[in-house]
Amino acid sequence: MDDLASQRPSMTTVQNLKLGPGRRWMRWVPWLVLLALVALAAAGFWWWRERQKEAAKPQYETAVVGKGNIMVTVAVTGKIESVDSVQVGAEVSGKVDDVLVDFNDVVTKGQELARINTEQLDARVKEVRAQSAVSAASLLNAQATAAEAAANVRRIRALAERGLVSQRELETATAAAARAEASVAQSRAQQLVNAASLESAMAARDKAIIRSPIDGIVLSRSVEPGQTVAASLQAPTLFIVAKDLTTMVVKVEVDEADVGKVEKDQRATFTVDAHEGRRFDATVKSLKNVPSGGKDVVTYEAELTVNNEERLLRPGMTATATIITSERRDVLLVPNTALRFTPPAVIASAAARQQSPGAGGLPGFGAPRMMGPGGGGGRARPAGSAGGGRQRGATQMGTLWFIEGAEPKSVRVQIGVTDGSHTELLSSEIAEGSSVLIDVLVGAK
Repeated sequence: MDDLASQRPSMTTVQNLKLGPGRRWMRWVPWLVLLALVALAAAGFWWWRERQKEAAKPQYETAVVGKGNIMVTVAVTGKIESVDSVQVGAEVSGKVDDVLVDFNDVVTKGQELARINTEQLDARVKEVRAQSAVSAASLLNAQATAAEAAANVRRIRALAERGLVSQRELETATAAAARAEASVAQSRAQQLVNAASLESAMAARDKAIIRSPIDGIVLSRSVEPGQTVAASLQAPTLFIVAKDLTTMVVKVEVDEADVGKVEKDQRATFTVDAHEGRRFDATVKSLKNVPSGGKDVVTYEAELTVNNEERLLRPGMTATATIITSERRDVLLVPNTALRFTPPAVIASAAARQQSPGAGGLPGFGAPRMMGPGGGGGRARPAGSAGGGRQRGATQMGTLWFIEGAEPKSVRVQIGVTDGSHTELLSSEIAEGSSVLIDVLVGAK
C-alpha cells in the first residue's frame, strides 16, 4: 500500500501538469494591461501638451496685395442754383395794374412782364412839360429885354460922345444891358433843368412797365395784380428770371482742411434726394479765396458746373457732392489695416524696452503702435488713412508685416495716396499677390 501511495503524483504536480508551460504567461496579463494604460496616458498627456503649445501660438489673418484703381475724394454739400439768374424789381412805386407772365414762362429780352399804374407819372410828365413851356416864354421875354437894353446902351453911348448925357447915365444903361443878358442865361439854364426833369419823368413812366432784362425762363413771380409796390428804399423783387436751365451750378462749402486739395477743372459727382440712386457728373468751376464760414467752422465756397439738358435738376435742391482730387489707375493697393497692424509680441517687447531705464523703442520703428479695439495688432492710423489723401509732394513711409517661416517679419515701404480703405503702394519690395498680415485670429490679443 505504501508503495502504491508513493507512486501517486502530488496535487502541485497535478496542477502544474494541468497549466502546462504555454499558459504560465497568463500571470503577467494584469501587469501588461496596467503598463499599456500608463503608456496610453503618457501619450495622451504629451499630445495634449503639444496641442496646447500649438494653440498658444498666434495665428494671423492676411490680405493679398493686388492691383486696382484708387480715387482720393473730398465730400461736400451745397445747393443747386441757376446760371445768370436775375432778380427783376420795380424802380417806381405804385399799384400793379397787370401781370403778364407766370413762373416757368419763357421770355425774351425786353418783353413786358408787368405794368404799374401811370396816372401820377403821366401827371408829372404834363407838369414838367408845362414848366418847360413857361421857361421857353421866359427865355423869349429875357431875350427881348436884352435886345432892348443893348440898343439903349448904343444910343446913350452916342449921346455921351457928343456930351449930351452924363457918364453916369451911360453906366446905368450898360448895367441894365448886362442884367438883361444874365436873365437870358438864367432862362436858358431853366430850360435845361426842365428838359432834364421831363426826361426823368418820361423815364419813370417807362419804368412803370417791367421788362425782362435777358432771354430766359421765369423762375418765380412774387407780385399779383392790384398789389402796391414801394420802391422808396430799395427795388422790391417781383420776378426771378434765369438765363438758361440747361447748365446749372452747385455751390458747395469746402472745409478748410480739404481746401488745399481742391482745384479748378477737377471732376466731381453728386446726388440729390429727388433722384435717388442716380449720380450726376460735374466739374469744379471756381474756388473762392474768401472764407464763408463762421468763427468755429471755416469753409470756402466752390462752384461746380453741371449739364442739365434733361431738366432733372431744379434750383434750390440740396446736393451731396464728391470731388475727385486725385486718381490712380492700375496701381498696387494694400489695405489700410495692414499698415496699421503690428504683431502683439512686438508691441509687448517695445513696451518692455521703453519701461527699461535708458532703453529706446524698436530700432527702425520708433514708438510702438498701440493695439486698437477689437483685438489684433496695433491700430495706429497711418497718415491720410481717414480718406482724402495726403499732402502733395510729401514722401510717406509705412510698415507691412508678413510671415517668413513661422515668425512675422516687417518691411518698410513707401506709400502714396489713400481713399480711407486702401493705400497706393509705391515700393517694389512687395509684389502683387503677396500676403500681408492685417489681424490676429488666435493667440495673444
